[in-house]
Order: sequence, then structure tokens, then C-alpha cells
Amino acid sequence: MDPFSAEGELLNIHSAFHSGQYQNVIEFDTTALSPENQLPAQILKLRAQIALGQTDAALAEPAIEEDTPDLSAVKALALQSAGKTDAALQLAQELAANYSDNNTVQVLAGTVLQAQGLGEEALALLAKHQGNLEAVSLIVQIHLQQNRTDLALKEVQAAKRWAQDSLLVNVAESWVGLRVGGEKYQSAFYVYEELASAPSTSAPLSIVGQAVAEIHLGRLPEAEAALSAALEKYPADVELIANSIVLNVLAGKPSEELESQLRQIQPSHSLLTEIQEKSELFDAAAAKYSAKVSS
Repeated sequence: MDPFSAEGELLNIHSAFHSGQYQNVIEFDTTALSPENQLPAQILKLRAQIALGQTDAALAEPAIEEDTPDLSAVKALALQSAGKTDAALQLAQELAANYSDNNTVQVLAGTVLQAQGLGEEALALLAKHQGNLEAVSLIVQIHLQQNRTDLALKEVQAAKRWAQDSLLVNVAESWVGLRVGGEKYQSAFYVYEELASAPSTSAPLSIVGQAVAEIHLGRLPEAEAALSAALEKYPADVELIANSIVLNVLAGKPSEELESQLRQIQPSHSLLTEIQEKSELFDAAAAKYSAKVSS
């Protein structure tokens, strides 16, 4: 394979990863890549394993113990996904303090920080990026989680000036559109529909996006059909499972089995954390109004 083809393969791996084709990423033959691209490919393969819930397999990889900031950042993400949150946070904070200019550290340590409720720390780290589209994507996610749609929109508009046709920027713009609402729901749906129709990017990412847009548009049966079909093909995809849980709640259907499945694959998933927090708040509120039984 010539050098240009080899570099094209790395781009293919990136595209597959960011469109959610994690199994394809794992199965990519990277032997022909140049030495400087071996590490980025290895990182994407490990991240794909983590995304599929194969955290034990990722942590068992000898490479993950190598003393490089990139692989240490992957380890922090794997620990977080495995529910070993204390160890994940300690490692992420160490990496953020010492390697804040590293792209992989910015994104993966930032992901761990945000997952543990340290959004401002994550944003401070991500703000140091230099043209890192994954960092932009994560910044948008954090702003949306903070209900700062204005800042998320500003971040997307800034990124579009230098990465107009990027998959990550287009998807981030759709996230903002889903929060803004109105006609933006349909616009977001069209973006994901176009992604789903492209053989190179048809994967859980586009299906989840389509389904979420369908939910906002009030088309629950269509959303259910899309998610159910996708789950048959990608039964371990955590975002498919999480969004199926949300859909079941909206449709008044039981979701305990899906919650148990998600807990098995990724016990620290943010949806499970939120469900637990809301359950505890409900119990605390209910206790205040419980009947007093006199002795």
C-alpha cells in the first residue's frame, strides 16, 4: 500500500469511529499505516472497544499501560466506563495538569471530568485545543448539558468558519438544533437522514439522531421502529440502549430490561446516574409526605 492509501485508511478509521461503526474500527487492518499513524489508530480501536462496552478487554490490552499521555487518557476513559470512577478521575486530573496541550488528553480526560460533574474543569481543559474538532464537539455537549444553548450555538458557528463540511460539526449543529426546537427539529432530522443514507456512515450515530428528531417531532412509532431495528444489529451500543429507554418511558412501556442491559455494559452511563439521582430525590420527597402513624 502506498503512503497516500495508508493515510486514507486512517481517515476511514476516523470516519467509521465518529459515525459509530465501532466494530468496523476494531476490525480495521492497520499494519500498513505509517509509524506516526499507528498510535492514533490504536487509540481509536481501544476507544471503539470501550464504546461497545468491552472495557475489560480494553483494560487488558498491554498497550494501555504504556507510559504515554494518549494511552493513559484511554485508560482513564476505560476506568470511567467500568465504574472505577475514583481511579478514572485521579488519572484524568493528573493528565489535564501535565498534558493539557495533547488532543487525546483534552477529549478523553475532558469526557471523564464532565461525566463526574466537573464541567467547568472539562471546559478549561478543552479551551486549550488548537483545531481539535472532537474538543469542539465535547464543548458543545457540555454547554447543552449546562442549558447554555447560546454558548453551544456560538461554538458551532465559530467551528463552521474553519470546518464547514466536517461530520462532527454538522452533527454538533444538529444537537443544538434539537435543543432550539421548532423548525430546527426537521432540519436535524434531515442531517441524520442524509448520514443514514450514506453507506460509509450508516451506523448507530445517525440512527439515534434520527430517532431523537422523530421523538421531538411527535413521531414515536417511527422512532421506535428505527431504534428497534438498530438494536437488533448493534445490541451492545450504549447510546441505542439509552435512547430506547427514554423512548419506552415516553411511550409508557417498561424499560427495566434495557436498564439492566445498560448497567451491565456501562454501569457509569450518565442516564443511569440521572435515573438513580431522580429516584433518590423522589424517595426523599415522598418521605416528607408519608403518613404519620401514631403509636
